[in-house]
This record gives sequence, structure tokens and C-alpha cells, in this order.
Amino acid sequence: MLEAQFYENDETFVGRPKLTPDPTVRQHFLAAIGRAENLSHARLAKDPKDRDALFALTLSSGLQADYAALIEKRNLASLRFTKAASASAQKLLAVCPDCYDALLATGFSKYIVGSIVAPVRWVFRLGGLPADKQGGIADLETTAVRGHYLAPFARILLAIAYVREKDKPRALQLLTALGQEFPENTLFPREIAHLRAAP
Repeated sequence: MLEAQFYENDETFVGRPKLTPDPTVRQHFLAAIGRAENLSHARLAKDPKDRDALFALTLSSGLQADYAALIEKRNLASLRFTKAASASAQKLLAVCPDCYDALLATGFSKYIVGSIVAPVRWVFRLGGLPADKQGGIADLETTAVRGHYLAPFARILLAIAYVREKDKPRALQLLTALGQEFPENTLFPREIAHLRAAP
């Protein structure tokens, strides 16, 4: 589902398939998310600046956004989770400015909303989701270079953003480096071949 050709433009994203998730896997996923959120809220009740709890909430909302969009094809629900992830990330960055992994959530949110057509983008901005494609790319670039846990994922998202922005050389550079870092992953050679074959 992370293959960049699905996201080269809005039409391919909208036309992506809706998957049928394994109900047992889905149940385990949601249970793990619920446990993480409960533990995080319990820690934040004791310390509203608990970095681990804020990061866990950022991740849990981000994972739910990915699941809603990529598996269940629920775009509005995905944006709601994206907003929650961005809000938790901003709280984390306020207490831990060098928690660069959190910038993945803010960057993804800014880029996605900035890519939506203007009337819809205006509605989301009223709802508190910022629209800033270049700012979103900048946040993702910071995570890609300085992130601890999410740097590889940030580089994948950046490669997709570069493909959408018609910057094939930078996308190829990122995918080539990812392929060298993760030689057993077949996604990167496929994407590199696809980009090189494209006009």
C-alpha cells in the first residue's frame, strides 16, 4: 500500500482499492491501540509533560490514520486521526524540541491538507488542520535525517511526496538509499524500476 504509484496524483489515490482486513488482526490492532492510549492517558494524568506518553499517543493516532486510509479507505476518519496525531506531536515538541520523530506527524498533516483542493482545504483549515505543503516536506525531511524511530518511514513518505511534486531525482535518491539500508525489502527495487521507466 506504500507503493508510490498509488499516490502520483489525486486520481490514483482516490481510486486505490479498499482492502478486507483479517478480523482477528484488526481486533488485535485495535486492542493494542486501546491499551497504549489507556496507559498514555494514565501517565499524562500524573504528568501532562510525559514525553513517552505524548509520543505513544502521537504514534497510536498516526497508526489509526494509516489504517483508516490505507486499509479501510475511510478518508475523513483518517484526517480526524491525523489531526489528533498532529496535536499530540505539537504537545510533545513543546516539551521536547529535539523529539524529531514527532515532526513526522506534523509534516504529514501539513502536506496532506496542503495537497487537497482549495475549497476542501479551507474547510479543514477551519477545523484546525494547517495546510502547508512545503512546511510539511520540511518537517518530514527533518525526521528523515534526525529521527530516531521513524526516519525510514519519513524517507518513504518523502519519496512519495517527491514523486507527487515531480521531483524524480530526489525520490530515486531516497529509494536507492532505502534499498541499500533494507536489501531484503522488495518494495524499493520495484519503485525504483517504476520511476526509471516512467516518462
